[in-house]
Amino acid sequence: MEKPVRIALDAMGGDFGPSVVVPGADLFLQRHPEVRFLMFGDSAKVSPLLAAHPRLAAATTFRHTEVSVGMADKPSQALRSGRRHSSMWMTVEAVRSDMADCAVSAGNTGALMAMSKICLRTMSQIDRPALAAIWPTLRGRSVVLDVGATIGADAQHYVDLAIMGAAMASSLFGLERPTVGLLNVGVEEVKGIEEVKAASRLLQAIDAPQLDYRGFVEGDDIGRGTVDVVVTEGFTGNIALKTAEGTAKQIAAYLRQALSRNFATKLGALIARSAFTDLRAKLSPREISGAVLLGLDGVVIKGHGGIDADGFSGAIEIAYGMVRRGLLEKIRNMMSLANEPVAAVLEIAGDAEEEVERKADPA
Repeated sequence: MEKPVRIALDAMGGDFGPSVVVPGADLFLQRHPEVRFLMFGDSAKVSPLLAAHPRLAAATTFRHTEVSVGMADKPSQALRSGRRHSSMWMTVEAVRSDMADCAVSAGNTGALMAMSKICLRTMSQIDRPALAAIWPTLRGRSVVLDVGATIGADAQHYVDLAIMGAAMASSLFGLERPTVGLLNVGVEEVKGIEEVKAASRLLQAIDAPQLDYRGFVEGDDIGRGTVDVVVTEGFTGNIALKTAEGTAKQIAAYLRQALSRNFATKLGALIARSAFTDLRAKLSPREISGAVLLGLDGVVIKGHGGIDADGFSGAIEIAYGMVRRGLLEKIRNMMSLANEPVAAVLEIAGDAEEEVERKADPA
């Protein structure tokens, strides 16, 4: 029999804090009654809510914290003296100390990433972590990374992102060999910046059994679901995420205007209300419950700040799945398998560059 998964929760994170976290955890517990929670937050705000959910209270160890990280706090503010006693820090620290198998917070994204990097550190073979979004597509869902953790990337970092994204897609969607594409300005091999083209050559050389590299993809391929994993660096990925959010809101506004013109359209909107709710959930990546902080030596899930109880329950579900399906072990195994061919390609490229330099300057 498998050991119950232990999940650390930041009760104070997000726009609504305990009023969302507590009922969200209770909803999740209905599906997975064997899970145990370790919850951090302000006792005055959390305890009454736990008392109203006796089943959750019985499955939860609660720890009082006097400090909480604000949604508008800068990462540097969140890391100042005293913030290590915050609900967010202690939630992440529970993973480091092996008191929990994963951590979930809907709090400040920058602060959560900064604290997680300091507290958990990155995995041994990865230089920089990434924020991976679960993206709604015409085919279902895809993983898109990085959507804002780090800006810029060299060829090796793109390869790391591809491996981490494939491991996440395998864990999340149950795929044996997820398809992977590099986001570019065109699908032709001659297009794009040199770092992306170099990363493509490395991914072709790896030919890993757990990763099916399909070459370059364009922006419209994200929504189509052309591949299971779309790889880009944080600057471009964050713009893509915000553009998708804005487009979803724009379409929703157009629909509201069109459906409120007269009595007939208002009646039609009332009849089709559930369909429009489903449409809204599918249009924006933010409506998917949680993003995964990849590359850390621990599982950390970031819920959207404005998430509701159902959404927070979904974010916990992602964390649970990542633990149950061995996300970290998959990343380690895939990184080990990829290291040798990547090193060989980089060595050949280095030798070729030295040869060019030698011929250009024989002296």
